[in-house]
Amino acid sequence: MSRTTDQGPGAILRGGIAAVAVILLGSAALAQDPVERAGYFEVRSASTELVGGVHMLDARLQLVLSSEALKALNSGVPLTIEAQMQFIRSRRFYLDAVDAELAFRFELEYRPISQRYIVRNVNTGNQDSFATLYSALNSLGRIQRLPAIDESLLIPGREYRVRLRALLATEQYSAPLRLLFFWRDEWQLKSEWYEWNLER
Repeated sequence: MSRTTDQGPGAILRGGIAAVAVILLGSAALAQDPVERAGYFEVRSASTELVGGVHMLDARLQLVLSSEALKALNSGVPLTIEAQMQFIRSRRFYLDAVDAELAFRFELEYRPISQRYIVRNVNTGNQDSFATLYSALNSLGRIQRLPAIDESLLIPGREYRVRLRALLATEQYSAPLRLLFFWRDEWQLKSEWYEWNLER
């Protein structure tokens, strides 16, 4: 036995009104709940290799910008991403000693006229240009053969641990700009420390 439904004008009208109502409600929900990205930084891997008396750093970083940082970047505010590195000497009867602290800075800038993303190594002045933000962040996240520290600056025969983290640096901006942008949680992008033993 088949079941019949009312297909008259009234049913069609009611169905049309319901469909329009669903569309309007969905549109309102999208308008009131825009997609906001918190962003995060993570050190996926890191290691050092002693080459010619210098410890060279290789690392892989995952860099995801928050919506607030992305808006600032697209508005012409350059972002500085910093890789902080510590060499920690193990001590048996005392607290471990941080014998060296290093910071490698990279500036990310968007140029709307050329629609290019510029990545500049602040330490060396070298820079590269990218067509997309994805490719720029991917390049920033691939640290290869970066000279970190001379072996002669470390105490011979002692054991060291190394740790690395990435963060969005803000201290280089003017005080008014820091008050305007950087007090918000969306700007507190900082990874956990990634630690490994130094091979000498």
